[in-house]
Amino acid sequence: MKKFGFGVIGVGGIGPFHIKGILDNSDKAKLIAVSDMKEEMAKKIALENNIDYYTDYKEMLKRSDIDVVCVATPTGTHGTIAIDCANAGKHVLVEKPLDITLEKCDAVIAACRKQKVKLGVIFQSRTYTDSIKIKSELENGRLGKLIIGDICMKWLRTQSYYDSGKWRGTWEMDGGGCLMNQAIHYIDLLQWFMGSVDTVTAQTATMLRKIEVEDVGMALIKFKNGAFGIIEASTAVYPGTGNPGRIEIHGENGTIIYENGMITHWDIEGEEKKDSKIERKDEGFADPLSIPSQGHKVQIADMCDAIENNREPLVTGEEARKSVEIILAIYKSSKLGMTVKLPL
Repeated sequence: MKKFGFGVIGVGGIGPFHIKGILDNSDKAKLIAVSDMKEEMAKKIALENNIDYYTDYKEMLKRSDIDVVCVATPTGTHGTIAIDCANAGKHVLVEKPLDITLEKCDAVIAACRKQKVKLGVIFQSRTYTDSIKIKSELENGRLGKLIIGDICMKWLRTQSYYDSGKWRGTWEMDGGGCLMNQAIHYIDLLQWFMGSVDTVTAQTATMLRKIEVEDVGMALIKFKNGAFGIIEASTAVYPGTGNPGRIEIHGENGTIIYENGMITHWDIEGEEKKDSKIERKDEGFADPLSIPSQGHKVQIADMCDAIENNREPLVTGEEARKSVEIILAIYKSSKLGMTVKLPL
């Protein structure tokens, strides 16, 4: 396999996870350069890795030795930067969400199609072994008719977290709060498991933090297959540790419970019941920088393989758009006080 040159735009926050994922794929990928508006941060990463750095990402995009660009900037900038990457002929791997509006999501997808470059979006939870197992079993009809699919995500993000960047907790640049920034991973998995959403009835609120967006969100979902769902999310719950995100799937033939990337309960009619305990350690519940990096490594390897074999990446732009649409429907329902039908 050819070794693909990577550039990373945005080296704060989630950027180092992309960088580590590239370095951990040294047989397939090579880190060429990074870009960040904060020169001291970009320079530090560059010196540590003996690479070049830029404060203007458009200058970095002129390099012929960069094949793929990872976009790890504030969420409200994802779409604009991804389009610039595509127009420069670079394949694009964007940190979730693809963008915070459907119009910009669609524009990114269209630009990548026009320029014939690959577009992938980081949803690392889809790479976990147990996530893939659940998806396969549901596609095979193991649970029979699906009845209910639930999300419960009660995390902690302190005021200092939101104060760490002017963009955090704003509608313009963050696009939302606990739903758009944190629970989007579970919302993506829920719709991946349960299928397309038909209607959303929701309420959101800002309970504790001094931010524009929600730190609590609740929604009743009806899926197109007739099943119901509940989304319960917050970043205002102390201490945030010891309570990982949880998805429950109930069908006519059984129940599967998924916590912190693992199946913890498996009870299907005619099969031996299985329960397992997970280690209650912080993996992002209270500390946003303590999430595991394995998923980024897998998706970066997948992007290299997708380019090499001319196939779609693991999570396409079209797939990544789905969770954004559900969240925007939740915001619309909460604002209008009414049930909202999808597509928007």
